[in-house]
Formats: sequence, C-alpha cells, structure tokens
Amino acid sequence: MTSVTERINSIKQPYGGYIKPSEFQTKDLNDGIILNEEENVSATVVGMAVDYMTRFMLNKDKDNAFRISLKGANTAVELGYKSAISDAKKLLNDINGIDDRSIINACKIVTFDVWYRNPVAAFMATGFKDTNPDKATIDNIRILINRSLEFFKMYGPITKEGFTFEPVKSDERVYQEMILTGKGSYGGYTATVNTGDGDFLTADTLWDFKVSKSKPTNKHTLQLLMYWVMGQHSGQKVFKDITKLGIFNPRLNRVYLLNVKDIPENTIKTVERDIVCY
Repeated sequence: MTSVTERINSIKQPYGGYIKPSEFQTKDLNDGIILNEEENVSATVVGMAVDYMTRFMLNKDKDNAFRISLKGANTAVELGYKSAISDAKKLLNDINGIDDRSIINACKIVTFDVWYRNPVAAFMATGFKDTNPDKATIDNIRILINRSLEFFKMYGPITKEGFTFEPVKSDERVYQEMILTGKGSYGGYTATVNTGDGDFLTADTLWDFKVSKSKPTNKHTLQLLMYWVMGQHSGQKVFKDITKLGIFNPRLNRVYLLNVKDIPENTIKTVERDIVCY
C-alpha cells in the first residue's frame, strides 16, 4: 500500500517543485504569545495532538477526533499487542478539554496512529508509556490548539474534517480488486496511491495543518494538490466547490493560500497522470 506522503517521497519533483511554496499568499495572525523553545516529545506527536484536539474541541466527539488512533489500536491487537484497545480507550476517556491531563493523554493516544499508518515501524516506535510531555510542551500544545480554534473563527466553518477519497458508493470488493490487480481506481484512490487522508475542508478551501518551525516545502504543496485532484476524482460533492489550497501553521501562526485557478493546467494533468496515476 502506498500513501500520499510515501508517493511524494518516492518521486523527484521538477526544480522548485510542481507548486513553488513562494506562490502561496501568506498572512500572519499575530497574537503576541511566545512559545517555549524546547519540547520533549516529537514534532509528529505534537502535530497530531494539536490536530486531533482541535477537532475534538470543535465537534466534542472524541471517538471521531481520535479515530485513526483507535484504528491503530485495533491493528496493534491483531499484531499481538493484546491490551492496545483497552489502553487506548483509557487514555481517550481522560481527554475532556485542554487541561494538562487531557493534553498529556492526547500525546499518549496518538502514538497508536503508527500502528495504522505504518505497522512495520510501530514495533520500534516510542509507545504511550514513554511519551510524557513536560510543562513546556503541554503549554505549547495548549497555545497551538487555541490558535487553531481562533483560526477557524476567521476561516471556518469546517465542512469536513479528516476527509478521505472513497467513492460516493463504497464497495470494499472493488477496492480489494484494485489492490490485487494493480489496475483501476476507487473514487480518488488508485493502485499507485491507495491510502491518504487530509485535515480540514471549509466552504471553498482544502486545508492542511503543519506545526513545523519551518516554512512549507514543495512536498507540502504537492500533498495539497494531490488531495485536491483526488477529491475531484472521488465524486464527493464536498470537494466540488473547493477553489483554494491552504496551509495553516499554528506554531508560526501563519496562513498560506493559493487559488487553484493559478495552478497551470498542465501541472494538474501531470499530477493526475504521473503521480496519482489515473
């Protein structure tokens, strides 16, 4: 199985990338708050915790916000980690807001994601017992969540979160046939790129959240374009009115936006044909 990010890492982009990050318009959302310089858990864990906690604070649905973590726990059980589901549910039950305890448990439960996204790596990954954010990290995560909530007050409301690219009428047999034969497509997915999920959709924008200390790269911008292309091929109505690609980085507190109409048609066609492989 090849995910969107794995596919991006396996190809060589033209000089500057299919979409240069400099083509995005930027806007700083200054709040005057300075983050702590050091964090004691990985940037990946911080990013997922901020993402899922933002979803939870917006929709108050823990099971939905942390569904990938719960799927990971199910996979872990199948692979021999027998207490994974009960461990994950105990952590989930202790997430109730953006208090310290909730943030700690959010950091812990997202460590189960790797069992779903990359089971081979999961056996060597840092587990929830060894993931213990300190005060500086907890405080930073709380700031990043609050910035994300403020962002959606300006750019929301959300029309879809945690979006995927299945066809309107799903049929697991068709999907499995595509995987087995290495041919065809299944909504927005293909035999080349058969997994991948995005962050948020608003009325006209497809959003990706990044919490890096660095500016977006051409890998990030290609990811956005692939999501847009896959959304169009999925046939889902929610993607039809998406005319902009956006990145929000709560760590930098900066918004990046690009109109799809400003992307050359031949670039879109190349990504469809050679990257996603329809």
